[in-house]
Amino acid sequence: MANWQDLEQRFMEKTRMQRRPVAVTFLDAPPKGVEAFSGTEPSGCSFWRLAAEGRTFYTMPADHFNCAVGSYTHNIPLSPEREKETEETLGLMFQIGYIKPEEVPAIPRLPKTPAAIVYAPLGATPVAPSAVLFACKPASAMLLQEAAIRAGSAGVTPTLGRPSCMSVPLALTSGTQVSLGCIGNRVYTGLGEDEIYVVIPGKDLENVAGALETIANANHALGDYARGRRKDLATA
Repeated sequence: MANWQDLEQRFMEKTRMQRRPVAVTFLDAPPKGVEAFSGTEPSGCSFWRLAAEGRTFYTMPADHFNCAVGSYTHNIPLSPEREKETEETLGLMFQIGYIKPEEVPAIPRLPKTPAAIVYAPLGATPVAPSAVLFACKPASAMLLQEAAIRAGSAGVTPTLGRPSCMSVPLALTSGTQVSLGCIGNRVYTGLGEDEIYVVIPGKDLENVAGALETIANANHALGDYARGRRKDLATA
């Protein structure tokens, strides 16, 4: 198994991120030796916030019932008494013009319902992650995306918008994703106005980390080169 703590340190040093990357793992059964989540959260992405703050735990499908959109992207059927909430949430989004009804079928989803989902800081993950979420400023996202391209992990989809949570299932099938986030996610997670997401498939993580070393050094050299040209050639 990879040294997750070492990987986290390498990513944070090279990108100068302030937030810890979050490992998300979809399982067919609850994991042994991992704390079960206790309490309630308003959204599935709220669990990202808790993990970034240092907590390691797993959720069950019912823990996601408060979030109709997140349940949809994670292929979690709501209980019969909660199904109406999905209609109400989507109805509001349609009414205020946030999303069009015809857009919903194109939103990426997990292929099957997970029995449990583990959330942890990357360096403390007890299981190999399905995907890793990086909440970072655009300059850090640039380095991660360039490293993903070099490692052959970059997705071909455009930069994603709402909902933020669709970036996770899409990364599993289509490679590294860049997401601008969404207003719900920003409220629930505290994501800054100057931050976006990069989501890397767990299977590609070590290759992207290796490529990041080269990319970070190359950007440093090119930065010096560009600053010199600006000094010598800019006249305005």
